Amino acid sequence: MHAIVRFFQMGGFFMFPILLVLAAGLAIAVERWIHLNRVKKENSQIWDQVHPILATGDFDRARDLVNEDTSTIAQMLSMGLARQGAVRRREDIEIAMEESLMEIIPQLEKRTPYLALLSNIATLFGLLGTIMGLIAAFTAVATASPAEKAALLAASISEAMNCTAFGLMSAIPLLLIHARLTSTTGQIVGSLEMVSVKALNSISTFAKRAY
Repeated sequence: MHAIVRFFQMGGFFMFPILLVLAAGLAIAVERWIHLNRVKKENSQIWDQVHPILATGDFDRARDLVNEDTSTIAQMLSMGLARQGAVRRREDIEIAMEESLMEIIPQLEKRTPYLALLSNIATLFGLLGTIMGLIAAFTAVATASPAEKAALLAASISEAMNCTAFGLMSAIPLLLIHARLTSTTGQIVGSLEMVSVKALNSISTFAKRAY
């Protein structure tokens, strides 16, 4: 613990903005992680209930079920099922669900891009802190005695490098988390598209039988 505190103190002023950036990034990551996992769980639960009902062609029951649910799959299916029976063309129902999907995707991707941005900011703060530290080091060396210059320069450069190291230590985890959350969002969007196609196929199949 003492070594960590010493490492932080030796980095200088720019260690504080990097710490703030890291804290903001972790807060966003935790919130997005919880939200996306909750969305996946809710979608899986409602689809397990609705899928067998759609397969039997009981669209009224499916409509009631999705209208009572708040999951993203229920939101999308409710738009499509609301038009089932009212229109005959498959494209009309498909457009309704695509419209709902266009509203859902931005909610899934919300704030995740900030993680990549914060990662870059942490790296840049680290480099800036190092440059400012080196400028201060060379300024101090200029007024030091010849016997003290080498030791003073080595110590100052070591301190300045702490800032870059902390910037990279903050940036790398944020980038990895950003990649993981982007992948999870893609999986959810893919599952929504799969559900949309399956629902459309069920509606089209029973519509052809009716006519």
